[in-house]
Amino acid sequence: MLSFTEENYLKALLHITLEIEHKDEAGTNELASYLGVKPATATDMLKKLKDKKLISYEKYGKISLSESGRNKAIEILRKHRLWETFLYEKLDFTWDEVHEVAEQLEHIQSQKLVDKLDKFLGFPEYDPHGDVIPNAKGELKPSFKKTLSEAEEGTLCRMVAVKDNTVAFLKYVSQLDLGINTHIKVLARQPYDGSMEILINDSKITVSQKFAENILIV
Repeated sequence: MLSFTEENYLKALLHITLEIEHKDEAGTNELASYLGVKPATATDMLKKLKDKKLISYEKYGKISLSESGRNKAIEILRKHRLWETFLYEKLDFTWDEVHEVAEQLEHIQSQKLVDKLDKFLGFPEYDPHGDVIPNAKGELKPSFKKTLSEAEEGTLCRMVAVKDNTVAFLKYVSQLDLGINTHIKVLARQPYDGSMEILINDSKITVSQKFAENILIV
C-alpha cells in the first residue's frame, strides 16, 4: 500500500503532464513547485517511487509515470473528483471548500465505496471545477477547452472549468458572479498588458491577463 504522500506525488505528476502541460514528462523543479516542497524533498520521494516501479526517473532528468503508476494516479484522481462532486452537490460545500476535504477522502481504499459513490452521483463526467472525472475503466474524456485569454474580441463563450483551484482564486471568481456554464462576452482587450473587458450577466468588468489565463472556455 502506498503512503498518502506517495499517492499525492503520483496524482500531481498526472495533473502536470496530462492536464497542464499536455506532455508525457515533468521536471523535478516543476513538480516540487506544484507541490510546494523543496527540490531535494521531491528527489527523495521520486527515488522511492522509482524503486516501486511507478515512475521512470534519472537524477537531473525528466520524470514520467509508468503504466502502473499512471493507473494508480488515475484511480486517485477519480476518487478526488468524485468526492468533490459529492461534497458540492449533496452536502452544500462551496466549490472553494471541496478541494481540501477531498484531499483527505481520496486516500480511502475501498473500491466498492468509490464505485457506489459514482453510481449514487449518476456517473458524473465533470467535477465542480469543470475538470474531467475518469470513469471506472480509467478513461479520461479528451478536453477541447481553451483559456479566456485566447479569445478574440467579440467572442461569446462559456466558462467550463478553471485552471487554478486555489481557495483565493475560486473565491475571486465567485465574487465576479462567474461559475461553471456562465456565458462570457469578450468586449475588448488591451495589447499593453493583456487585460480584458468582458460582459458577465449584463455587467461589464475588466480582468487581468493572469485571471483570463486561468479561466477555461468553450
